[in-house]
Amino acid sequence: MIHSTAIIDPAAELAEDVSIGAYSIIEAGVEIDSGTEIGPHVVIKGPTRIGRDNRIFQFASIGEQPQDLKYAGEPTRLQLGDRNTVREYVTLNRGTVDGGGVTTIGDDNLFMTSSHVAHDCTIGNHTIFANAVALAGHVHVDDHAILGGYTTVHQFTRIGAHCFSGFASAVDRDIPPYFTVAGNRARAIGINKEGLKRRGFDSAAIKALQKAFKLLVKSPISHKNAMQQVEEMAAEFDEVRQLFDFIESSERGWIR
Repeated sequence: MIHSTAIIDPAAELAEDVSIGAYSIIEAGVEIDSGTEIGPHVVIKGPTRIGRDNRIFQFASIGEQPQDLKYAGEPTRLQLGDRNTVREYVTLNRGTVDGGGVTTIGDDNLFMTSSHVAHDCTIGNHTIFANAVALAGHVHVDDHAILGGYTTVHQFTRIGAHCFSGFASAVDRDIPPYFTVAGNRARAIGINKEGLKRRGFDSAAIKALQKAFKLLVKSPISHKNAMQQVEEMAAEFDEVRQLFDFIESSERGWIR
């Protein structure tokens, strides 16, 4: 299961059925769980914990030190969950002491070619990062978010659940859950209606989210009045409640 040209540090911990391709390098402090496949020419540095049944393609760089000038060699970590797909030239960096010391990635995510996750990011489950998506440090991405190719995300930004960004979007503020945004700088253009349909969302909930979007983004009424109406809707729809709570807690401001 391990190619003869691969270099595995004796201090790395690999499950018995992990496969390692030609010329890959696995350094000390790396843990890889059962069923994970590492392609050729992959570099994984520790401390890094990789879960079960991941597939990491050639030329990926996993667990490299953060691109932060304040980093001084501290033993920060990268945590990668289960069943993730990491394509060619993807870079996943460890955390920094100031950011909590760990970059955390959940389960069932797809990182397409040349996407980048910087230090101290937190990524949920079932997300898709299209080609060349780049997250700066300390970004939080919730479940089922989809970032279109060449999307760039400012540090300390929150990406809400089930949202969608168009290609080459420049995201400098929070994306509320269920929103679709696009442009440089990104602007809110609607609810991610098609994505919600594919995931089985109730039609009444989708209509409620569309109404909430119009109140928050397109209505001439004040933001305070819009939020009051959205809060009333939130009593009936959990999805609207999630949207309301996200906006209420936004610190950077959110894309409109």
